[in-house]
Amino acid sequence: MSRLIISGFHAVSSRIRQNPKSIVDLYLDSGRHDARARDLVQLAETNAIRIVITPNDRLNSMAGHDKHQGVLAKVLPVKQHHDLGELLEDLNEPPLLLILDGIQDPHNLGACLRTADAFGVHAVVAPKDRAVGLNQTVSKVACGAAETVPYIAVTNLARTMRDLKDMGVWIAGTAADADQDLFTAKLDGPLAWVLGTEGTGMRRLTRELCDFTVSIPMFGTVESLNVSVSTGVCLYETQRQRALKG
Repeated sequence: MSRLIISGFHAVSSRIRQNPKSIVDLYLDSGRHDARARDLVQLAETNAIRIVITPNDRLNSMAGHDKHQGVLAKVLPVKQHHDLGELLEDLNEPPLLLILDGIQDPHNLGACLRTADAFGVHAVVAPKDRAVGLNQTVSKVACGAAETVPYIAVTNLARTMRDLKDMGVWIAGTAADADQDLFTAKLDGPLAWVLGTEGTGMRRLTRELCDFTVSIPMFGTVESLNVSVSTGVCLYETQRQRALKG
């Protein structure tokens, strides 16, 4: 069976919590002895995962870059869920989902998948129609995340959003004219973020089905961000609030 490399503390620790049996080996920078590294070692040992202490230059070679934070994991591909209910039942932590409403650009989808992997998103949901879907360009841009983050294409996005609400997941959309911004919104519970297509944003019905909308504070001269950048900002704040909540 093919094996993949994932990197970064959050991506690796999330995979251990979600699916420890998929971890083949964990590689840790020989120069890291800080609290974050110790916590990861404890999590790995609790789940009986082999830890390989490795020089940083070797980690760079394995990852193909130097942005790995000193931690890599060799993993088996996870089962790609095709049913959200099944996926949510398998989780042992509050769900964090990303709903993409009609992304047409494969580079944007690939970047969103990579960002989703980095911030521990449990699944990316998108409509089957009027969206780019997974292809070779998406996989290349995603740098492996297309194989590690479940991508669920649904026939009826509105119905799927209603089902998620029935399962206790709050749905947050992004909009420039939202009543609250990212700094004031409460994001530490079961959550699905909705981001719309390039230029036009969410469709009308999609926005109406959100429990609330949130704006991203902007401090410069540009009026909007690329969808993958917006995704990263929103997911970062979500995980920050979850970390504070403990």
